[in-house]
Amino acid sequence: MKLFLRSKSLFFRISFIGIILFGQSGCFHLSDDGQTKPILTHIVLCWLKEPGNNSQQQEIIEMTESFRDIPSVLDARAGQAIKSDRSIVDDSFDVGIVVEVRNEDDLKKYLEHPIHQNAKKEVLLPLVDRVLVYDFAK
Repeated sequence: MKLFLRSKSLFFRISFIGIILFGQSGCFHLSDDGQTKPILTHIVLCWLKEPGNNSQQQEIIEMTESFRDIPSVLDARAGQAIKSDRSIVDDSFDVGIVVEVRNEDDLKKYLEHPIHQNAKKEVLLPLVDRVLVYDFAK
């Protein structure tokens, strides 16, 4: 029974994150020719080595804005976890990052781009204890 409840809780967490992100960002991006194109959403949840450190949270949020300069990135944004007393909400992470690209090839280009690699090396690795990544597309 315990395993079932744990699995159910994880399912609800993932479902909740998906619903919130789809609701905020939409599932499609309008291209220059007016056609809608599906997008891939890359979510990164970060737990800091110093949990709750506001200046470190802000550093990650500001760093995320630089991802918009990567050609394959459609949008990039980040924010602090919202504390909640609802049992289905996992608010244990410090910062959530959302990056949108067109497809898996563009995700690979983003991950390999020097801006991302530098941010990972100079900001994320020194500050972050744990990350959890979700990638999905429609």
